[in-house]
Amino acid sequence: MDTATLSIAYEEYPGDGPAIVLVHGWPDGPRGWRRVAETLAAAGRRVLVPAIRGFGGTRFRDPATPRSGQLAALGRDLLEFCQALGLDAPVLIGHDWGARAAANACGLNPSAVAGLGLLSVGYGTNDPTQPIGLEQARNYWYHWYLASDRGPAELRERRVEFTRFMWETWSPSGWFDEAEFAATAADFANDDWADVVLHSYRHRWGFVAGDTRYDEDERRLLPAPVLAQPTLVLHGAADRCNDPATSAGKESFFTGRYQRVLLDGVGHFPQREAPDAVARHILEFFPSHSAPAR
Repeated sequence: MDTATLSIAYEEYPGDGPAIVLVHGWPDGPRGWRRVAETLAAAGRRVLVPAIRGFGGTRFRDPATPRSGQLAALGRDLLEFCQALGLDAPVLIGHDWGARAAANACGLNPSAVAGLGLLSVGYGTNDPTQPIGLEQARNYWYHWYLASDRGPAELRERRVEFTRFMWETWSPSGWFDEAEFAATAADFANDDWADVVLHSYRHRWGFVAGDTRYDEDERRLLPAPVLAQPTLVLHGAADRCNDPATSAGKESFFTGRYQRVLLDGVGHFPQREAPDAVARHILEFFPSHSAPAR
């Protein structure tokens, strides 16, 4: 499926009910949502799972397009994906980068989104000037490493080992098997993956400039706008990437129905580690939805 910028690869789980778009994070891919998607589709939802820019089969249409990974671009990509498929105000549910993309889509075009789900990310944490505690700064070691002179070569040359280390350290041990990681890591073989990843983390903290096409979007998203969509936040209580405290106390950012749930014993990948619980919370919070008033 083509947008102005991308040819987006996606998986679809047909259903007669309202659409839900599930957006993966880093380092992951669409297959991470499969068990959740199957449950939602069995409950009658139409479920779409795109590969974000730089991952899997998604490609830039123009070789000259900057391989930006800035978060505003991810939000715009998501809106254009929904528009291209003719989705009328779906629920957007994202994990990690996908959560940031989904929230940004809501901020850029509130009437285009009926509801928002955020997994493993606290809203309002995209600002490069945000205060962060020492523990969270330690969690973000790879952000700083990728901004160094040495980190980019490590990411490019050892992307499988690099990402596997994240899987090993962000959640309690034993939560994944080698076959599943290997299948997911195939999505990191995209020629644009390293460029997008490096730009994303460097731009997030103000180390590099963004793609000027998204300047207006950036102005609209920083500081983080208050959102009106009903919002569900699911965060693993054992998340060792984004500490659960980073998603606490965010109620003032939301004027609609809001719920935050901590998942005991779950790390950074709730949709993989506890797919039944994630699907249940989604169906309970969004039993039905319709387009917001325009």
